[in-house]
Amino acid sequence: MSGSSQFRLLGQRRFAPFFATQFLGALNDNIFRNGLVILITFQGVLVAGMDHSELANVAAGLFILPFFLFSASAGQLADKYEKSMLIRRIKILEISLMVLAAYALVSESYYLILLVLFLMGCQSTLFGPVKYAYLPQQLADSELVGGNALVESGTYVAIILGLIVGGIAVADGIADVFDISRQMILGGTLVAVAVIGYLTSRRIPITPAVDPELPFNWNAWRETWRIVSFAREERSVFLSILGISWFWFFGSAMTIQIPGYTLEILNGNEAITTSLLAAFAVGVGIGSLLCERMSGPRIELGLVPFGSIGLSVFAVDLYFAQPESHSIAVSSISEFLARDGSVRVLLDLALLGAFGGFYSVPLYALIQKRSERRHLSRIIAANNIINSILMVGAAILSIAVLSAGFSIPELFLVIAGLNVLVAIYIYSLLPEFLMRFLAWLIINVVYRIRVSGLDNIPQKGPVVVVCNHVSYMDPVILGGSVRRPMRFVMWY
Repeated sequence: MSGSSQFRLLGQRRFAPFFATQFLGALNDNIFRNGLVILITFQGVLVAGMDHSELANVAAGLFILPFFLFSASAGQLADKYEKSMLIRRIKILEISLMVLAAYALVSESYYLILLVLFLMGCQSTLFGPVKYAYLPQQLADSELVGGNALVESGTYVAIILGLIVGGIAVADGIADVFDISRQMILGGTLVAVAVIGYLTSRRIPITPAVDPELPFNWNAWRETWRIVSFAREERSVFLSILGISWFWFFGSAMTIQIPGYTLEILNGNEAITTSLLAAFAVGVGIGSLLCERMSGPRIELGLVPFGSIGLSVFAVDLYFAQPESHSIAVSSISEFLARDGSVRVLLDLALLGAFGGFYSVPLYALIQKRSERRHLSRIIAANNIINSILMVGAAILSIAVLSAGFSIPELFLVIAGLNVLVAIYIYSLLPEFLMRFLAWLIINVVYRIRVSGLDNIPQKGPVVVVCNHVSYMDPVILGGSVRRPMRFVMWY
């Protein structure tokens, strides 16, 4: 139950090479996307008449679209074939795409760059079901929260490094020192990281197919409906997917606007953009790692409402931190921090990330634990499909709201309000989340109860728990202490 239990996985072959491979993949995605967004935003690049704000949302939509189109096929592949072999082949595809991206950057062919972005989305679509279905095959149920926390935090550390490396690659300093173009530096970096990722993938242990006899359905539309039906078989799993998908909507709508927010509202430059996105990523990493400490080795659904409350609170505060465009320009992080309200902006973004970690990690672990193992990759694929729909929806909503004359801070306020409505809807459908949140608060904050004897309650199968009725808090305390859903029988 200590925080050390999850970090022990980093020294084991069943987890460490996989962790490094997915970390490097996330790193490369973010080096490419951040470098591209900075080039477009701060060099005034126009593509098909679109400015930097429109291009940022279009680029996000292009990357996400393959998750909707091809996740059904990716889920079938992940269930049908051995996973370490699939991961290696996906990494070879990444190397090929990075070579194409390097050529497009050097030739300044921005239409080709957008095509590469779409193809990178295809590659990520293939990796998604393998990534989350690999964990429950290699980890015990008691390790799922810690394993998912490490993957989520590692992903966001990769995002931070990707933001930094992508920003440095397209900055003037290195290009001037080596007397080569920023595009060439960025392209070479992408290829190098992809090659290292392939080398780490070769150490991933063999992970057998869960359904090797699965007939492959080439009709993607029919298979999409089929895998969504798998996800709907267990109500809590499907509602968890909806919850995760909403978090991706929320996070996408917020982070896509950061470059424009920096330029138009904060009157800053590329370095400020990187610091804001890094603050959000650091927050997610910290929140994810804290999940195991706050919940123990089992899945604590009470953290999900806690996370959703924080998302709305700090999105609203981000609006009030800087509602209008700042008149004074800043060109460095130190100048930005010296200005009133800047620390508040960074803290709001970091806390948004932390509460996002509290929100998403238990939901991923719940899906992995309660899903039918033979269908798990396809259920993860269904999750990716619904995620993609909402993320594309986030880009469309952002474009519509901004086109209607709203400012970027006002868009943050709109998203915070939508988050409240969605949270109320989901928790009304599955009260288990809200009840566990209330129980978690009572036993951890009010009474600070230390529980013993949980090993006497089996993970599965029937069990009767009889209490001696010390107080009327018995049902809440028992329900919060025992991680399995409990049904109470009482006189009245």
